[in-house]
Amino acid sequence: MLHASLKTLSQGLASGKYSSVELTQYFLRRIEQLNPTLNSFITVDAQKSLAQASAADAQRAQGRAQPLTGIPIAQKDIFCAKDWLTTCGSKMLSQFISPYDAHVIERFNSAGAVNLGKTNMDEFAMGSSNETSFFGPVRNPWDTERVPGGSSGGSACAVAAGLAPAATGTDTGGSIRQPAAFTGICGLKPTYGLVSRYGMIAFASSLDQGGPMGNSAEDLAMLMPVMAGFDARDSTSLDRPVEDYERDLAKPLSGLRIGLPKEFFAQGTSPEVLNAIEQSIVEYQKLGASIVEVSLPNMALSVPVYYVLAPAEASSNLSRYDGVRYGHRSAQYQTLSELYENSRAEGFGAEVKRRILIGAYVLSHGYYDAYYLRAQKLRRLIAQDFTDAFAHCDVLMGPTSPSTAFKLGEKSNDPVQMYLSDIYTIAVNLAGLPGMSIPCGLDKQGLPIGLQIIGNYFREAQMLNVAHQYQLATDWHQRRSPHFGEALTS
Repeated sequence: MLHASLKTLSQGLASGKYSSVELTQYFLRRIEQLNPTLNSFITVDAQKSLAQASAADAQRAQGRAQPLTGIPIAQKDIFCAKDWLTTCGSKMLSQFISPYDAHVIERFNSAGAVNLGKTNMDEFAMGSSNETSFFGPVRNPWDTERVPGGSSGGSACAVAAGLAPAATGTDTGGSIRQPAAFTGICGLKPTYGLVSRYGMIAFASSLDQGGPMGNSAEDLAMLMPVMAGFDARDSTSLDRPVEDYERDLAKPLSGLRIGLPKEFFAQGTSPEVLNAIEQSIVEYQKLGASIVEVSLPNMALSVPVYYVLAPAEASSNLSRYDGVRYGHRSAQYQTLSELYENSRAEGFGAEVKRRILIGAYVLSHGYYDAYYLRAQKLRRLIAQDFTDAFAHCDVLMGPTSPSTAFKLGEKSNDPVQMYLSDIYTIAVNLAGLPGMSIPCGLDKQGLPIGLQIIGNYFREAQMLNVAHQYQLATDWHQRRSPHFGEALTS
């Protein structure tokens, strides 16, 4: 069962090799034994999970099974799930039991999947290392002294360590792709609007997007039809038919044009990362692809643009946490102003406070035009760069991150260096494009390296085909951490 593909697990359930209850129990045992070391999950409720598994077995017995019926999925703790603790990695929501399901959770429930638990994350998805969580840092299964990336580090860790066969994540500036790269798994950030944000606790509304995380491109292709879909409750949800994302997996890559943005191979990226990317490109050429050099001239501006726009939206979204309606309420106050101030001071962590202050500043009178409005104009130029590049190629490729996983605490006191770890992913969110990361090598320390694939709008099926064909020719996606194997103590 460990690291088996979703298709293999589905076939095992269909053949009666094991039941959903047995499958769920297996992963719950792994979580019980390994999570104290990794801190991947915030909330596990075996009773709820096994009840869903039993219902899935009954559904299968009645001949009403779907591809994911009975398969356990770890859910990032940013998605509201009815009657589950939903914390968003923050003290502010550390006691919040959601009264409703997010659209993504509804979709998985309808598919018959089992909610295996809620995974750890950077507080309110603000972070690149999973060190800002109120519940403590997640540890990378490849080296527990290193970060798994963020903010979806708990989900990435769960898949990489075999605590779950697949997981959900969210990506605001690289928060699916960067942790996927750091932990040696696959992660896909869809086109903005394909996955509903209803019930997904907001960070930056024009950038946030949910997506799947798994062991292979084939797994992601099975997860995408469940996560995607129109939702009238989300004004940014796109009213388009749900695609068959597996339809092109077997398509040969002959004639594929791969664009290599020269800005993705700049100084500051680890030579080992660049070497692994170059070897991947050679493999793609063997598969029939051709290489085109392109340019994204405004990409260098993506980090400053992002750290104006995202905090601005965060400062607005997080204003709802005032200690009055829900969330943490301070016990120490005498006036309404003190209630607001003390509740927020106690409930939010340092990184969240930093971004709220930045956001309030750039939106303030006298600075709005100088910062926020100018950043919006630059965002348009960044998106246009991608449009121009796709006139000459089908997909873009480059590193997901300029380095492999760094050590816990290494960048905690240097926010700028932490922010730069997302330099190759942020522009994709600013443009609303789909992007994914797949494993493509290991560095000298045995740490995974991620290859980023960026597609044009709504080209997820093509991207999955490009990734899948590479994975048929290589085995990087099958490499596992040597520290968290099959063995379980009784």
